[in-house]
Amino acid sequence: MQKELSIIVPVYNEADNIEAMLNELQQKIKRTTFELIIVYDFDQDNTIPVINSIKRSYTFEIKIFKNIYGHGVLNALKTGFTLYSADTLVVMMADRSDDASVVDRMYDLVKEGCALVCGSRYMKGGKHTGGGLIKGLLSRFAGLSLYYLSKVPVHDITNNFKMYTRVLLDKIKIESNGGFEIGTELTIKAYLMGFKIAEVPDIWTERRKKGQSRFKMFKWMPGYIKWYFYALSRRIK
Repeated sequence: MQKELSIIVPVYNEADNIEAMLNELQQKIKRTTFELIIVYDFDQDNTIPVINSIKRSYTFEIKIFKNIYGHGVLNALKTGFTLYSADTLVVMMADRSDDASVVDRMYDLVKEGCALVCGSRYMKGGKHTGGGLIKGLLSRFAGLSLYYLSKVPVHDITNNFKMYTRVLLDKIKIESNGGFEIGTELTIKAYLMGFKIAEVPDIWTERRKKGQSRFKMFKWMPGYIKWYFYALSRRIK
């Protein structure tokens, strides 16, 4: 039986985090049937043996794929976008920074006709906990300023905790070549193409267990800036 949702999770040596993440998915997603797609970069990734040893403990299906486009989080996400089987997918991180308890509500909005549903730290009810001060200020500024200046209907454009329909993804050519700015690109293009977009409050927490964040702020900044000004230059009047 086909699942309603595919959850795409890129991993990089997440052995210390992955079991807690799987437990949260099992406990907090109560109404939406889903499959979990894990995408890894290299054969020695320590996440994979942990998943293989525990995956039979869960009621949802877990699929494991090696990145087919080359190393890096962008290519891992593109791999997930190629291999998912549901009609809707959501991107989540293995460190539990994303709030699994809102996934059911996000999918409800898809069933109501939304093609893209964004988790938002900066709308009413959302929260950004932890993380670097500069990173937090920049993401807040980008999200709120773009919301007011370009009319993109989300307060948190840089958050990658987003749910997409297959119809939307099939219409958009991905141009990003850095990392997590792919979520910004997809949101802006979806808006400019007239897709229905919604957002839900997201309580986002910077890495709650061991490991280093893979977010490379200064390396990926040019990509975020590109799509920020792309939205401003093409905003709907």
